[in-house]
Amino acid sequence: MELAERAAKITAALKKAYPEAKCSLEHEEPLQLLIATILSAQCTDERVNKVTPGLFRKYRGARAFAESRPGELEADIRSTGFFNNKAKSIRGACRVILEKHGGKVPETMEGLLELPGVARKTANVVLGNAFGRNEGVVVDTHVQRLSRRMGLTRQKTPEKIERALMKLVPREDWALFSHLLIHHGRAVCDARKPECGACGVEKWCPRVGVGGGQ
Repeated sequence: MELAERAAKITAALKKAYPEAKCSLEHEEPLQLLIATILSAQCTDERVNKVTPGLFRKYRGARAFAESRPGELEADIRSTGFFNNKAKSIRGACRVILEKHGGKVPETMEGLLELPGVARKTANVVLGNAFGRNEGVVVDTHVQRLSRRMGLTRQKTPEKIERALMKLVPREDWALFSHLLIHHGRAVCDARKPECGACGVEKWCPRVGVGGGQ
């Protein structure tokens, strides 16, 4: 079986297994998703979702975040870890949004990458989920691990893994494909003890280090 065919069968099976798969970061508009994604660095989405409801009630819009008092925003996001750097990124991103984009989150990869604290992964999350624009594949730890375990790529860095997956997965599925792997990684394909007997894609999975991949 060719690699593209295997990827297609895996995608179809995961769509059937997780029909409600979507971004697990709770948000109502693009700025909220941007900030939630910044907070999710080295932090679980579950923890972020506990912090953001109160955060978004307190800070309503980019100006409120940009003009937050020193130490206050840091205290509000402390439980997500690395709060000093995250607060700096949030303030900086919101200042650029105000100064260059009229207070609105930019809808292009180029515009998003100009924001402090925003790299390609965060930009892909925002573009794919807030604007419905598939510019790339989000490669988090689950996507990195499962794409290699399933033999879809042999690459090791997120950038190279993303490029490999973009060649295999139809563009219209790029954002969804990440959600599918993330859901599957959490529910079945555990890093240390995968439940292969309960896996709907096991017959197309060559296991770790075996099989194709680009």
